[in-house]
Amino acid sequence: MFVSDWMTKKVFTVCYDDSVTDAIKLMKEKNIKHIPAIKDDKLKGIISDRDIKEFSPSRATTLDIYELHYLLAKAKVKDLMKKSVITATPETPVEEAAMLMHDKNVGCLPVVESGRLAGIISDMDIYRALVDITGVRHGGNRIFLTIEDRPGSIKEAADIIRKHGFRLQSILTSYAGVKPGHRDVVIRTKGTGEFKNMKMELEGTFSNVKIRKG
Repeated sequence: MFVSDWMTKKVFTVCYDDSVTDAIKLMKEKNIKHIPAIKDDKLKGIISDRDIKEFSPSRATTLDIYELHYLLAKAKVKDLMKKSVITATPETPVEEAAMLMHDKNVGCLPVVESGRLAGIISDMDIYRALVDITGVRHGGNRIFLTIEDRPGSIKEAADIIRKHGFRLQSILTSYAGVKPGHRDVVIRTKGTGEFKNMKMELEGTFSNVKIRKG
């Protein structure tokens, strides 16, 4: 899956020289937190609600950022925006986009193709992708187990699951917090089968097995 599958293609933008009050108005009307700033159809920066809040000279105010127009009336988007923008392309794998957002502590990535803004992918888009990739919305049994990190070990678990009449919906693995030579696996199943027998065989074959029946 790629950024192009999950990005928002209809992007609300502001011009480089627009006033900050214009950006604030757009954020409020469209219920968004990040707006790319463009000049001559080229991406020049990005402005966020956090940038506006940090710019406000009165952080102790009880007003929200959208009610601070009078403090920002003379400010321009170019005065507040982040000029060094981390971007993605439509062909960027969605998991790499998620890693970039996490590692760089940003809430979105403008998507640029051939020098032009093609879309934007946000943390909410990443959440949508995670829900879809895991198959959690479709239910099914959730099987968690710790296996040896060697060729064929996932197939062994999958074969047991299929043997008892279930199909595979998704497979995710992680090495976080696992002792060397092992990995954690989460397998979500589809269909109906012999749940009790599958559970008994998995528990007898692998360690740290936790199954949530769907």
